[in-house]
Amino acid sequence: EVRHIHRDPFTLAMAVGVPVLLVVFFGYVLDFDVRDIRLRIVDRDNTPASRALAAVFTASGYFRPHGPPAVPAARLLEEGRVKAALFIEPGFAEDVARGAPARAQVVIDGADNQTAGVIAGYLDGVATIASRRLGVDPPVDLLRTRFLFNNELNSRWFVVTGLFVVVMGVLSILMTALTVAREWETGSMELLLSTPVRPLEMIVGKLAPYLALCLAGAGLIHAAARLLFHVPFRGSLWFFLAANILFLCCTLAQGLLISVLTRQQQLAMQFSNLTGLLPALLMSGFIFPVESMPAFFRVLTWALPARHFMELC
Repeated sequence: EVRHIHRDPFTLAMAVGVPVLLVVFFGYVLDFDVRDIRLRIVDRDNTPASRALAAVFTASGYFRPHGPPAVPAARLLEEGRVKAALFIEPGFAEDVARGAPARAQVVIDGADNQTAGVIAGYLDGVATIASRRLGVDPPVDLLRTRFLFNNELNSRWFVVTGLFVVVMGVLSILMTALTVAREWETGSMELLLSTPVRPLEMIVGKLAPYLALCLAGAGLIHAAARLLFHVPFRGSLWFFLAANILFLCCTLAQGLLISVLTRQQQLAMQFSNLTGLLPALLMSGFIFPVESMPAFFRVLTWALPARHFMELC
């Protein structure tokens, strides 16, 4: 068996190199801290005290001012261009001067409840630092929470929609990768190549049936999410269907490419998991926020169809 491994450099590279590569790669990608949070600051007091509070947010290293002043903060939040907004109303400096509890409001985008929970956790430290810097006792009141979206904090609203992307993405890659690879192993693909069928016709013929099957599966998952888990649906159903078709075409084509390159079911399954399952789970924003990744990996996620479809869902 040792001699056989020496004769098979691919297996040796898979056993030795891939674990190290995965640990190094995902060691940089996975980060439970949320950094570089896009924050819109609305300072209606415009005093040294209010500016000092805003400076505490930006100096923490977690928040980054974002958004043009002409665009309302509520619109930026609704469009997902910022993750949070800080509102400082007139009279903030007067409360600080009187020693009264100085109040400011932070509105957080709660569509991703994991990221929102981490941001809310940061506010405790921000309030402590702000109170010490402003000399206010009791501390700055940033810690009263009221949930305007998903106020029951039902994690299924986020988990079910995320699983929709992961399951359909991995399943569609595996379907074309294993099916076509099996044809290479049995020799039927060589017979097909000898027929007067053009490459585009062959690709469409391979993808179209599995696209129909995956769309049927997506419809069943959508019905289960609505009826069993009571996940609300907001938006255009036709737009969502078009996005499903685009996403599935990308993943089915990825599986077809894997099968053409590997031509073996075992290798096709390994590459499908490596390029489909792991990125869909770890780099799409489902488990770990994309904003917390280093800049290189944030750019890399733009090449993943699962990242875009995850945001849409």
